Amino acid sequence: MSRFQTILLDLDGTIVDAFTTIHRCYQWVLPQFGLPEPTMEQVHRAVGGGLENAMRHFVREDQLQAAVKLHIAYADKILLEDAALMPGTLELLRAQQTAGVTLAVFTNKRGDHARLVCEHLGVTPFLRGFFAAKDTPWLKPQPEFAAYALQNLGARPETTMLVGDSPFDVQAAHNGGFPCWCVTTGTHDAAQLRAAGADEVFPNLFDLQAALAR
Repeated sequence: MSRFQTILLDLDGTIVDAFTTIHRCYQWVLPQFGLPEPTMEQVHRAVGGGLENAMRHFVREDQLQAAVKLHIAYADKILLEDAALMPGTLELLRAQQTAGVTLAVFTNKRGDHARLVCEHLGVTPFLRGFFAAKDTPWLKPQPEFAAYALQNLGARPETTMLVGDSPFDVQAAHNGGFPCWCVTTGTHDAAQLRAAGADEVFPNLFDLQAALAR
C-alpha cells in the first residue's frame, strides 16, 4: 500500500506549464498602466500567492483591481493556447491512480481557469476534486484551505502529501499537518525550496514518482 493515500497537486509550475500564458497576460496588462513589459524571470518571482498578490509586484494598490480584471479577461482569451503538461505528469497520475491514491488539484489559480486547463490537457479523469482560488474564501498557505480540501476528500493529514513548486506550497502543507514534496520545474530552485522547509526536493516529476514507487 502506498505511504500516501491522498496526494494534492499544485497546478502551475508543478503539473502544468502555464508560464507562457501568464507572462503574455502581464505583457498585455502592464503597458496599459504605462509600465514596461515584465521579463519571464520577473513573472516567475511574482507568482504563487494568488493573482492579486502577484499583481502587487507590478502595480500600485489603487491600480490593483483594474489590473486584475484586465489580466483575467485576457487570460480567458488565451488560456488554452500555450498550456502544456509538465514532463512526467501523466506518468505520475497514472501510477498513483493505479496504486489507489486519491488525487486532487490544490492551487491558487482561479478555479474556473484550473478546471478548463485540466480538462483541455486530459487530466480531469484522474482527479477527485479541485480546490482553487475563488472556490473558497481561502488561499494557500492558509490552514483553513488545506483543512477544507481534506474534509471534502475524506482524507487525513497523516496519509496526505502535497506536490508543489514554491514556498507557498511548503507552508500550506505544513499548516495543514502534512508533508510537501517539491519539484524545481516552477518558480524556485532546490536551495530555496529546502530553505523553505520542503520535505523532499526533486528536479522533475519522473524522479518524484520514482521516489514514491520506492
